[in-house]
Amino acid sequence: MTGNLELLFLGTGTSVGVPVIGCDCPVCRSDDPRNKRTRASAVVRTPGTTVLVDSGPDLREQALREGLSEIDAVLYTHRHLDHVTGFDDLRAFCWHREDPLPFHATEDCMNGLRTMFGWAFSSENKYRGYVRPDPIIIDGPFHCGELRVEPLPVVHGQVETIGFLFSTAGSPEVAYIPDAKTIPAATAARLAGVPNLIIDSLRPKPHPSHMSLDEALAVAEQLDAGATWLTHLGHEYDHPQFESTLPDKVRPAYDGLRLSFDSHS
Repeated sequence: MTGNLELLFLGTGTSVGVPVIGCDCPVCRSDDPRNKRTRASAVVRTPGTTVLVDSGPDLREQALREGLSEIDAVLYTHRHLDHVTGFDDLRAFCWHREDPLPFHATEDCMNGLRTMFGWAFSSENKYRGYVRPDPIIIDGPFHCGELRVEPLPVVHGQVETIGFLFSTAGSPEVAYIPDAKTIPAATAARLAGVPNLIIDSLRPKPHPSHMSLDEALAVAEQLDAGATWLTHLGHEYDHPQFESTLPDKVRPAYDGLRLSFDSHS
C-alpha cells in the first residue's frame, strides 16, 4: 500500500457482466482488458485491515486474479444476486480463521442471506471448511480495525440498499455507491463536498433502478464531489472512447484498478 486507505475494484460490471452472453457488439468483442467487467465488488484496505464489499458470482475469479487470500470482514450493500451469490467462495477466507468471519449488512440484507444460505447460519455449522459468518446488523457507523465505515442509504428498486463512506484517521473520505437510482436528501447532505466519489453509471440511457451517465454526472456536480469514478458499467461503454468524453474530474473505473488515498489525496 502507498496510502492509509486503498480501494481495489474487483469488478465494475453490471449484473450480467461484460462481455454479455450471446452479444457480439464491439465492446463485448473488444481485446481491451478494461472492457472485461466482472460483477461489481471491491476490496478496501488499511495497513492493518482488509474488507470485502459484496460477494458477487465472480468472487473466485476476482480473488485469484488479484491474489486476495485473506479478509477481515465482508460488507454488503444489498441482497441482489449479483452482489451475494459468490457466498460459498467465502469458504476460502474461513479455512484459516479460528473465529467466524464478520458479515456486516442491513437487517433486510441479512435476512436475505439467511434465507438463501441458511446452512451457513445454522447452529450446527461448526466445521472449519464451511463459511462461518458472524452476522452484524448495520444500524449506524462502525469500525473494522482502523477503517471507519458509515452506511449511506440510497434508492435502488424495491430492495433496501446502502453505499459506504470509508475513511481512516489519515485519509480523506471515499464514498462507494455501486447501485443506486437516486440519492436521498439526508445522504446527499452527508456527502456534500465529498473528496472521492464512486458512483453507479449503468448506461447512457435511463434505467428504472440504476443511474444513467447523465444522472451520475449530475449527482457528482450536485454534491460538489472531488475525484469521481463511475462503476457498475454495461457493454454500452467502450472504455477508451468513454474516458475521452468525461469531465476532467470524472473517470471510468475498471476491474483491477487500485486507488490509494492518504492525507495528501
